[in-house]
Amino acid sequence: MTTEKNNAFKTPPRDPDAPMTPLERRGMAAILLAVALATLDTAIANTALPAIGADLHATPAASIWIINAYQLAMVATLLPFAALGGIVGQRRIYIGGLVVFTVASAVCALSWSLPTLVAARLLQGLGASAIMSVNTALISAIFPPHRLGRGVGLNALVVGVAFAVGPTVASIVLSLGTWPWLFAVNLPVGALALFIAWPALPQTPKSTHGFDRVAAALNVVTFATLIFALGEAAQRSPSHVVLTALAIAFVAGALLLRRERGHPAPMLPVDLFKRPMFALSTMTAVCSFAAQGLAFVSLPFYFEGVLGRTQVETGFLMTPWSVLVALMAPIAGRLSDRYPPGLLGGVGLAIMCGGMISLAMLPADPHAFEICIRMAICGAGFGFFQSPNLKAFMASAPRERSSGASGVVATARLLGQATGAALVALCFGIAGKHGPALALSLGAAFAGAASIASGLRLITRDVGAPAGQTAKE
Repeated sequence: MTTEKNNAFKTPPRDPDAPMTPLERRGMAAILLAVALATLDTAIANTALPAIGADLHATPAASIWIINAYQLAMVATLLPFAALGGIVGQRRIYIGGLVVFTVASAVCALSWSLPTLVAARLLQGLGASAIMSVNTALISAIFPPHRLGRGVGLNALVVGVAFAVGPTVASIVLSLGTWPWLFAVNLPVGALALFIAWPALPQTPKSTHGFDRVAAALNVVTFATLIFALGEAAQRSPSHVVLTALAIAFVAGALLLRRERGHPAPMLPVDLFKRPMFALSTMTAVCSFAAQGLAFVSLPFYFEGVLGRTQVETGFLMTPWSVLVALMAPIAGRLSDRYPPGLLGGVGLAIMCGGMISLAMLPADPHAFEICIRMAICGAGFGFFQSPNLKAFMASAPRERSSGASGVVATARLLGQATGAALVALCFGIAGKHGPALALSLGAAFAGAASIASGLRLITRDVGAPAGQTAKE
């Protein structure tokens, strides 16, 4: 396998439109199956939360921890897993995460109370974190640089499709059986992904430095308390709870930066942010996913609370966004092998900004077609940005730092989505029934800021680039 992978990198550049090689097909099948599982599980749990809470006799507020536990475990451990992947190999982290995720899914299906389910979801989040922390790095190891856009485009396609079909899958499963089957269906798919991954995933170069356990603990505390603070702010908890959590996050983050000063490959890769292309790609990702979070949290309240649509109708109205993301992602991925990511991302996010403005300005009693067209515009813009931005992330980091870059990709996404969710609560507190419109307007502002950040990459010269070379080259 190692020889086959090396040959893939030594062969002359091929036409980006050429068929995928057997190596690319097997490796991508293993990666995309696990990514689809982790993404689908998030969408399924969101949709089934009321049914799960009712069966376990849990209050709606307590049931939220079924979601929060999964997200908290992911964002708190993404960077440590990414750093560990650079030391022991991304293949080991990926396969280990897949095993943990599959086993945790079985535990979720067998849970008999809210505490046991929350504990199982924490374990499942750890598995998903390991998968997500190195998936982009593995894609960059499978695909040669001139075909990387195709690889990240396929990744974005699978994420979009899984997110789009999540509510439908949850509805079908719940119509045929009870909620434990939502997690039990992961078992055969996880086993299949493991069967393909074991012989197909490539071995990647390993770093010579050791794993800093203290830095890993500080990273977990920093991001766990940060996400906890954002979640509590979204629940409008007492201010002292939110401020205490933020203070802990700040202190732990400062200690983490101090400990890792001068480290050749820090767990929180601050040194990579000295590269303008990498820093702008991160800013673009955080702002764009904050815009997406603002939309996806506020729109169901708007459709059901303001427009009086049913939950089923709301699901259909939300679908065009995810479907267009899935359709545009592979197209944008191929284009990113030919055109600068800054240009493609800037155009896509400008389209998304316009779509969100049009949603905020919907008439009092809009037709379903009017809503779907606006949702499709937003999804097309978001899908056009995602693949080029992923390629820019990985191309702007040194090859030996792909694990750290991959971790930042996933962390930026989760931080953006959590920030968007917290800002929705703020908008509702400020504007009451007009909160969704305010949230959508704020989301449009974030999308506009992301478009500007993406466009700046066209005129930015990256650190370490040859003299006279700009980021767009």
